[in-house]
Amino acid sequence: MAMPALLLGTYTPKMDAKGRIALPAKFRSQLGTGCVLARGQERCVYLLPIPEFRRIAQQVQRTSLSDKRARSYLRVFLSGAVDEEPDKQGRVTVPQMLRDYAGLDGDIVVIGVGTRAEVWDKQTWETYLSEQEDDYSDMADDILPGGF
Repeated sequence: MAMPALLLGTYTPKMDAKGRIALPAKFRSQLGTGCVLARGQERCVYLLPIPEFRRIAQQVQRTSLSDKRARSYLRVFLSGAVDEEPDKQGRVTVPQMLRDYAGLDGDIVVIGVGTRAEVWDKQTWETYLSEQEDDYSDMADDILPGGF
């Protein structure tokens, strides 16, 4: 089975008054005919290709009945998930509930995170990124044994 194409990079599209954002052109072909938007960690919105969303949901569901934390995660994750089909301009609508959750009402940032993209409020993203940069080199030692 072929590995899915990776979603990479940082983009700053505008969100219109209806909550629509134009997906980066590079993401459109990788998302195919649709995607799922869901609550992400750290108050962002996950934008997942449908096969990746299904993989995550199945993974959590396998453990959810016996694990209270997994049941809670699944409830929050799935109750906030919506499937979206990009329009002819490559735009998807971020529902009001998810805009409220992530504080998306002004400038936004869309970042590629491998098998998913994340939509962040621009200021929240910049704050998060600056807080993580100091630990970035230390994290590499723990997460990438043997380095690059």
